[in-house]
Amino acid sequence: MQVFQSRGSLFVLFAGLFVGMAWIGTARASESAGLLVLGRVSDDPKSQYEPMKALLDYVVERMGDVGIHEGRILMARDPVQMTSYLRRGRVDWVSETGAGAVLLQRRAGAETLVLSERNGIRRYHTIYFARRDGAVKSIDELRGHRIAFQNRTSTSAYYIPAMELLERGMRMEILGSPSDPPVPDSVGYVFARTERNIATWVHKRVVDVGVVSNLDWSNPQHVPEFFKSDLVILRESGDVPRGVEIVREGLAPKVRARLREVLLAMADDPAAGAILDRFHQSLRFFDLDERDRRDLERLRAGVAHVGAEIE
Repeated sequence: MQVFQSRGSLFVLFAGLFVGMAWIGTARASESAGLLVLGRVSDDPKSQYEPMKALLDYVVERMGDVGIHEGRILMARDPVQMTSYLRRGRVDWVSETGAGAVLLQRRAGAETLVLSERNGIRRYHTIYFARRDGAVKSIDELRGHRIAFQNRTSTSAYYIPAMELLERGMRMEILGSPSDPPVPDSVGYVFARTERNIATWVHKRVVDVGVVSNLDWSNPQHVPEFFKSDLVILRESGDVPRGVEIVREGLAPKVRARLREVLLAMADDPAAGAILDRFHQSLRFFDLDERDRRDLERLRAGVAHVGAEIE
């Protein structure tokens, strides 16, 4: 049995489901001939395991010519744990968001392989919103007020807004609870854990401003439509890549090259579509263009700034 804990919530995963992952804690992926390990940071590993396994099985079937004959999944509860896995060679390939990818690159020397489009979405951005009748009419008026982020791993609902507020010269302080008053010259922030909580806290005036991705803003399960008549968008950030596939430092060049080739070819393979359709997903991989490189470089600098100033 393998146990994951994420900020107060304990996830106990059935041994039968994750028996293939448990042994990885005692064996380096690099020491297991013919093995490719796919990792992800997740607070809901049970729901993500089957789609990831289907993708990994597809890839492994096409990598026999470079000596790969088996695939395993390794979940981490947070970026700190995944950093450790990468440094010790226990995971080869990690599927991440933009901020998650650059964070692991900075901490563990991971390298970008390709980008990924998830369910038809290649790029996304942050939406800042407030009550229409609230005190804050612009994000430049946030000093002395409260903002709700999602969690410390979110690209769109933590890293992007935090780095943009720091770029505007705002001092930020974490609050013990949403009811704590921030000091007048700083922005008080709290973590709401879910997009629905963020929207609810803004709607009920628990906080002054919330942030979600444009995808979550358009999802009525995350931001209910009956809230929106009382809400107003204050700002929309620039777009960043939706998904980034990274590989560990030191992965054999022939394995890295073949993995990249297989992922890029998936878009034209009906067999890949059939596998992903089983999970009501679409997934496409593509090379970085110049815009992607610029956006990831800005995100890399922003993540470093956030780490230095408020973490």
